[in-house]
Amino acid sequence: MTAPGSTPATGLRVLVVDDERPALDELSWLLGRDDRVSAVSACDSATAALRVLREDPVDAVFLDIEMPGLTGLELADVLTRFKEPPAIVFVTAHAEHAVDAFDLRAVDYLLKPVREERLREAVRRVLDAGAPTPADDTIPVELGGVTRLLARSEIQYVEAQGDYSRLHTAGGSHLVRLPISALEERWGQTGFVRIHRSLLVSLNHVDEVRVDGGRCSVMIAGRELHVSRRHTPLLRDLLRRYRQGAVAGTVDP
Repeated sequence: MTAPGSTPATGLRVLVVDDERPALDELSWLLGRDDRVSAVSACDSATAALRVLREDPVDAVFLDIEMPGLTGLELADVLTRFKEPPAIVFVTAHAEHAVDAFDLRAVDYLLKPVREERLREAVRRVLDAGAPTPADDTIPVELGGVTRLLARSEIQYVEAQGDYSRLHTAGGSHLVRLPISALEERWGQTGFVRIHRSLLVSLNHVDEVRVDGGRCSVMIAGRELHVSRRHTPLLRDLLRRYRQGAVAGTVDP
């Protein structure tokens, strides 16, 4: 796989997997038009894709989800176990699998019919990712009727809303069908800390810590978020460790 942000001298090698021949041919043709892609292989089943990948590794797999036999999600799960796993881009007519894509660390999630400019954006994300690693996780969100993968590094804080969570970024907020506890468990080692039963904040985005009358709060992008008494000692300890470099990133409370 290539270094993040660079195009390999020979271009990206991609594999397209879709059981519907018209969709398979169109996606292969569109990818072949991209000058950052050097080779496009195609398979009409997940089983055939595994046979191809044993003999000819690729940089990215553009993968349908609902296929007979081994599904796209099941194939993606197998691919994540490869010694050098390819980047995974789901291309599907079904938006409801986006959360599963999040769990499998997909680089992008495209809805059919695929526009060429949107496909080019997916290729860019493959190049920027370099390789599918947890260095900067992604989570699927709905934006203008389109499912996008939002980078964890963009999220300033998370607000619980029942069994859902609202992700706050510099550009707005997004409601996702995941409980805040699941995000805390997944991102707890990457600088996210619970400051209240309904708030999870990124230490990278904490601008200031305030203490007034024994009550603690943090400032993120001009908004004051109150820290519960229960979570105050843990927050202070994490901030101390954060400044000392025990947790990746920096913060200047």
